[in-house]
Amino acid sequence: MVITEKNKYIENPKVKGSGIVCAIPQKGVCPVGCDDCFFQSGRSFLEPLEENLPNMPTEEMADCRIVRINDGNDSNNNQGFVIESSAKYKMKFYNTSIPRNLELFDAPVVLTINPGKKTDTDVNLIDPIPQNLMYVRIRVNTWNLDLVEKAVKYYTEKEIPVVFTFMAYYTSVIPEEHKKNYSYRKRTLNSYNVITPEACDEIMRKYKDNAWVYSCGKNANTFACHRCGNCIREFFHTSEKMRGGIGV
Repeated sequence: MVITEKNKYIENPKVKGSGIVCAIPQKGVCPVGCDDCFFQSGRSFLEPLEENLPNMPTEEMADCRIVRINDGNDSNNNQGFVIESSAKYKMKFYNTSIPRNLELFDAPVVLTINPGKKTDTDVNLIDPIPQNLMYVRIRVNTWNLDLVEKAVKYYTEKEIPVVFTFMAYYTSVIPEEHKKNYSYRKRTLNSYNVITPEACDEIMRKYKDNAWVYSCGKNANTFACHRCGNCIREFFHTSEKMRGGIGV
């Protein structure tokens, strides 16, 4: 893809300085349609989407960096096209919330296990576990902790990392009894109802001795990828598994 003034690559501000760059090969919006999705809420750094997608870094930009495929949209939306469009990147991982054909991806893949309407109702427990599964991402709030426990037990017993993404709400209504656990404040670019540090710490404390559980971001107040490191650590761990360097 040629970068021009009309179609210039736009960096995701969350990953700045982290050694990760992001790529979206597709045009349009994601078919999963999660409520309060940052990518297609009208508040994304890529707005207007019809002008700024696809958003693909050059090979030079990706050199010595890891490319995160689909920080918006979904890598299982037209999977073959996504894989073909990303072939030029030496180091990459894919993001999807659609639990099918994961083994067909030619690089590590992150799976969101409770997307959309499933956020508070169910989690995808996949079997068998593909060798290229980098980690599972679970959307966490203070009223779906039974699902969190179910996912942690299933995946960490199989030595698959579980990364908690603490939900931030802009339009969705927080249950009255849980409002004490949220405060309205700015994340990377926009302000949302965000989990309080105290509520976040209480949840994470339960899993402090589980080496396979992490939060997305350093803590409830620090969201930048360059202070986190989950994706870089698990990318290389999974790459070693895929090349036979360590056991599955």
